[in-house]
Amino acid sequence: MRFRGGIVFAIKNVVADRTRVTIDAIRYHALNRPAWRIAPTNDVLSTAEPAHSLSLGSPSLVQRPQVVYQYRVPVMASAGQPSSRLATRLAFFVPGFGFGAWAPLIPFAKDRLAADDGVLGLLLLCLGAGSIIAMLLTSVLSARYGVRLIILVGGLSLAIVLPCLTTASKLALGAALFALGASIGSISVAANIHAMEVERTAECPLMSSFHAQFSIGGLVGSAAMTAFLSLQIDAFVSAVVCSGLIVIAIMLAWPRLVPTAQADQGPSFVLPRSIVLLLAVIAAIAFLIEGAMLDWAALLVVGAGLAPKTQGGLAYVLFSIAMTVGRLAGDAVVERAGDRATLMFGSLLALAGFGALLAAPAAVIAMIGLLLIGLGLSNVAPILFRRAGTQEAMPVGPAIAAIMTVGYAGILIGPAGIGLLAKYVGLPAAFGVLAGLMCLVVLLAPIATANTR
Repeated sequence: MRFRGGIVFAIKNVVADRTRVTIDAIRYHALNRPAWRIAPTNDVLSTAEPAHSLSLGSPSLVQRPQVVYQYRVPVMASAGQPSSRLATRLAFFVPGFGFGAWAPLIPFAKDRLAADDGVLGLLLLCLGAGSIIAMLLTSVLSARYGVRLIILVGGLSLAIVLPCLTTASKLALGAALFALGASIGSISVAANIHAMEVERTAECPLMSSFHAQFSIGGLVGSAAMTAFLSLQIDAFVSAVVCSGLIVIAIMLAWPRLVPTAQADQGPSFVLPRSIVLLLAVIAAIAFLIEGAMLDWAALLVVGAGLAPKTQGGLAYVLFSIAMTVGRLAGDAVVERAGDRATLMFGSLLALAGFGALLAAPAAVIAMIGLLLIGLGLSNVAPILFRRAGTQEAMPVGPAIAAIMTVGYAGILIGPAGIGLLAKYVGLPAAFGVLAGLMCLVVLLAPIATANTR
């Protein structure tokens, strides 16, 4: 009987322990949403004490070890956590990767559709139109829903659209490129809004390194797609693999993004004004020059007899590398010198680069000029977006959307304008106009950064 009573007593203890643990968990769940889950942690929320030993008139024969039940509520990412910085970097990396992965597919699309340059140009305009429309809409949607949902939907849409670009007909390709531009544009605006929140909480410059991830993403996406195609892997399969990488990056970033809904900041869409208009003008100049370097730098170097046609592409490669390196180092520079000095010095550096490029007697001098232009322009956009986050003339979301929209219009319109100008005055003179625009940036920099060091 004593043995039997001991067993009954032990069973009651176990049941009581389990019941107490369950009640504690339910009570904690009710008071702390979202739902709890069992996870390894040092924070013990409920502990079941060990059952009493069974005594049979001799030393303890059975003793249940102590069992610790741990319940932890998943905490929403904070803007000050390293995980939120990782999420922001991934949010910048993804659109750059998608854009870079599309570039090697352009010749395949042109051959598949038997399209001439005029038709291809119209199709590529669909990409720009999608980006501009999405940038404007994102300012409205981010104010209501925050950026987490926009980045998630934009990233998944990008992954879905990319393989479609390898099989679509002319009309379908236009729609797919519109969707591609919309995905990239929406993620870009949302990522900049998120980056400003993270930087504000960190209380140190981070924007340049975030923007560097877009450049790195473009290089990695282009290199990956080129490598797959060089290995004779089908274009559709290559695009699917790249889409899988995009999905992985987005799913890693999404749980770590910070809620940034701004419903209390006033109207969601307003025309740029005051300091935001000035920032948008500088963005248009910077993005216009970047687009001109993409489309015309190689032709300038080759046309001047400074490099053979087979090596003309090195011009943009050097420019891109300088942009990436400048952005990776930009946060440290801004922290020491401030926005105003960095923007002015960068503009002067780019201006010197134009002088070297246009007056270069040898290829080495021209390449140095390209490096200087890339370094000088590298931190212009990050500084502009940082200033958009601190100004009070407009809500932050619409301010960023306005700057990105005007800047992206510069990328779309600028190269065409340079080509038209070069037709009448020559390409070197057209690049001289770009140098003149950089002079304007030097003059506007003190006004754009009036309240910084």
